[in-house]
Amino acid sequence: MPAPHPSARPLWQRALWAAAGAVMLVTGIVGVFVPLLPTTPFVLLAAFCFSRGSERCERWLLAHPRLGPIVHDWRAHRAVPWRAKQLAWLTMALGSAWAAWTLPVSVAWLLALVCAAVAVWLWRLPTRPAAR
Repeated sequence: MPAPHPSARPLWQRALWAAAGAVMLVTGIVGVFVPLLPTTPFVLLAAFCFSRGSERCERWLLAHPRLGPIVHDWRAHRAVPWRAKQLAWLTMALGSAWAAWTLPVSVAWLLALVCAAVAVWLWRLPTRPAAR
């Protein structure tokens, strides 16, 4: 069942959804620069939140030249491209190795566990064949 149109929700709900979308989007953008923080899941969560809270923000995100294709691709195929999976696994492995080298063991294990959980989640998602 599709979500109700954002304008059908009370203002306080739309504001909460829009705020959550903004937090997810900022977190995803930070993930571009921080190796252990994945970008794509946060951008997809931002789109989900914006679709319930702010049509204007959702339109902006969908029209964005770098972030929009991620959301369009997910909505069209409900799958992740193989290349994106490989890149995510590689960056998480490198980030985990770097964390193990530079951080205390207790923190490094926690980060490695989170990365492993994300890797398993990503593995279980359908893989979209490469576009030719």
